[in-house]
Amino acid sequence: MAIDLAEVSEFNDNALQVVERVVTAAKLQFEWFSSDDIAAEYKGRWGSYQLWFAVRKDVQVMHVSCGLDLHVSEAKFGDLYPLLAKINERLWLGHFDVWHEEGQPNWRHAVVFREGPVPNDQQISEIVGAAIDDCERYFPAFREVLQCGTDPDIALAAAITDTIGEA
Repeated sequence: MAIDLAEVSEFNDNALQVVERVVTAAKLQFEWFSSDDIAAEYKGRWGSYQLWFAVRKDVQVMHVSCGLDLHVSEAKFGDLYPLLAKINERLWLGHFDVWHEEGQPNWRHAVVFREGPVPNDQQISEIVGAAIDDCERYFPAFREVLQCGTDPDIALAAAITDTIGEA
């Protein structure tokens, strides 16, 4: 199928303009790195999360990621994979993985808009919300496995326990 580059450019600009509106409304600090990507930061309960939105014009896809403020050493990659698999089984939107070059766990999702409208504010807001919620929920499990060597099953069970009331 032939792609009209004028339409792709319009898609790109509009999709990321929607992102800009949403992160502005959420009062997040953000920065444009190019016409194809924008980054924002969310200060959560466990640390700062780096949101990144990038558009690939050639395939009309927007990549969304949310990086956790944790470092994965080369020696810990093997310990982390069982936890990633167990967490990803629970997610309906997006998934977690590790970017080897940065050594950072990330929540990732791709949004395809071929021959369709750009995302609206509500869709982007839902994606950002899912990313942040998942990062906040599972950050303690990542930290326990990476920093304390906790078994992934134990770390995950502790992270998904909902506390009721106050002590």
